[in-house]
Amino acid sequence: MNAPLSASPVPAVDPSNAATPPASAGPSPRRGLTIRLKLTLWYGSLFLLAGIVLIAINYFMVRDSLTPAPEKARAAVAERFNIPPEALEFGRIPGLPGEPGRIERYVTINGIPLPRLLAEAQHELKEEALRQLWTWSLVALAIMAVVTFAGAWLLAGRMLRPLHAITSTAQRLSTSTLHERINLQGPRDELKELADTFDQMLARLDAAFTAQKEFVANASHELRTPLTIIRTEIDVALSDPDLSAAELAEMGAAVTDAVERSERLIDSLLVLASAEGPTLQVDTDLADLARKEVGLCAEEADALGLRLELDLAQAPVRGDPALLERLVGNLVENAVRHNQAGGWFSVETTATSQHALLEVANSGPILTPEEAERLFERFYRPDRSRSRRTGGFGLGLSIVKAVAIAHGGAVELAPLAEGGLRVLVRLPLAPHREAGVTPD
Repeated sequence: MNAPLSASPVPAVDPSNAATPPASAGPSPRRGLTIRLKLTLWYGSLFLLAGIVLIAINYFMVRDSLTPAPEKARAAVAERFNIPPEALEFGRIPGLPGEPGRIERYVTINGIPLPRLLAEAQHELKEEALRQLWTWSLVALAIMAVVTFAGAWLLAGRMLRPLHAITSTAQRLSTSTLHERINLQGPRDELKELADTFDQMLARLDAAFTAQKEFVANASHELRTPLTIIRTEIDVALSDPDLSAAELAEMGAAVTDAVERSERLIDSLLVLASAEGPTLQVDTDLADLARKEVGLCAEEADALGLRLELDLAQAPVRGDPALLERLVGNLVENAVRHNQAGGWFSVETTATSQHALLEVANSGPILTPEEAERLFERFYRPDRSRSRRTGGFGLGLSIVKAVAIAHGGAVELAPLAEGGLRVLVRLPLAPHREAGVTPD
């Protein structure tokens, strides 16, 4: 060891002060930092903290266990006083000065006991070793911190790449680009689930906007027809001042029919809008509603010679009476109007332990499964000429489905093999007011 040996002991390094990282000269965290920079700072700070704790633990462990070898201490003392190392022996009587072939041995040097000099040398050697350990550990930590921050920056950018894809897709979105998808590839993690959820939301929005466009287009088309009839009749009347009373009456009847058709369409659209919003909560019995609607359609059913099969048991539900009445009325009207002369239709209500059921079936034309699946579409009519003649708009079953969903229920369609349709509405059973009361 070539380190000089001072008269006074070298002060020990204070590990508590050395372990304190220097104050950062950079700007303090503020709003507006990107997630990537925040993650980089967090990862790097955690690494620095862990590194400083590890260095401190290592320092104290080495300090308590480090003891320089006596040979190194004797070599340091011998180098300081320029005497041979082998002349320094503990407890030996010094040799006679001037004797040839004899090595002078020391117990004291300059009046200082040799054990004290050796102890001081060992202490300085230990402090120097600890100081070098601490210095090189901090240098290594600084180098690794730079590497860690750079790696954390790159890793955070790679991990956040799906978020950039989601952001760019969201920024490009408009009513004309809802068909775009992220289609994120990779392992099934939180970002993959977020991207898939965003894609599902886009699919629902795309379907909703498409349905809205079709709904507006179909409603506009349906309203244009009666308005065209009204305008044509008025133009004809204004262009011919010599119209007879009979012709004026015929024109008035045509205009009245067109106005009524427009009113029915508007009423249907309002019912759809009401069904898609919050509903009232009133106790209602589907059996009473079905009995009433069957009575209203009795005259029309008799005119067609239809056979009625009626089985009405209590089916209590809780909801909006007006909407539920429209649901039952649409099903009964469809069963009567979309039937064939001499056919049949049936209306049945019942209740299970959890649901109130309404089943309406009727004879009629044969429907394919594809046609049956499309019956819930708004303004869809398998036979448009026949629907025009019966005054339908293709909204009846759409209203039925919307009302059922608004009340927490569901609707099922099943075409009959011999022709006709079977519709089953399932609604949640209303809670009974009195204990022990069960549906008949």
